[in-house]
Amino acid sequence: MKIIETSLPGVLLLKPKVFGDYRGYFQETFHSQRYRDAGLNVNFVQDNHSRSRRGVCRGLHYQITHPQGKLVMVMRGEVFDVVVDIRRGSDTFGESFCMLLNDKDNYQIYVPPGFAHGFCVVSDEVDFVYKCTDYYHLESERGIAWNDPAININWPINESEMLLSEKDRKNPLLQNIPDTDLPSLT
Repeated sequence: MKIIETSLPGVLLLKPKVFGDYRGYFQETFHSQRYRDAGLNVNFVQDNHSRSRRGVCRGLHYQITHPQGKLVMVMRGEVFDVVVDIRRGSDTFGESFCMLLNDKDNYQIYVPPGFAHGFCVVSDEVDFVYKCTDYYHLESERGIAWNDPAININWPINESEMLLSEKDRKNPLLQNIPDTDLPSLT
């Protein structure tokens, strides 16, 4: 497995080995010992799978009192994936890391606790899978506006094509979130 550090501290791009031939391919999407040996020593407790159609934008989401680290990957289709550093006191606060994730390249992104995450579907349909280091906790769920001008994400889908939940449409700008609703470096 290949691990690449990104522009955000702790956010990792992972490339598992893929074994392919005329029949298709095989890959281990997670192997705790191999990931631990590679420096990703986390305990995943929940797996999630979402299926969405083109234009769906999910996020930017995070949990404040039950922060989740996430190992995200696309099983079918393609998304524009976004990670934003929202840790108070971080040198990269408000900065983002974005990339296309798809079922051809088979990259994974590790999003540590303290970062907001979201994605936009650019293929006709996508199966998006992710492992979490803590359980989903509704009361601690928070969000940031997907189109926050201070974060300045260059989404590949026009705003008129974006399909957002009502909840995500109401997410505040990062500058309007109280410090008590943002994680810190410690």
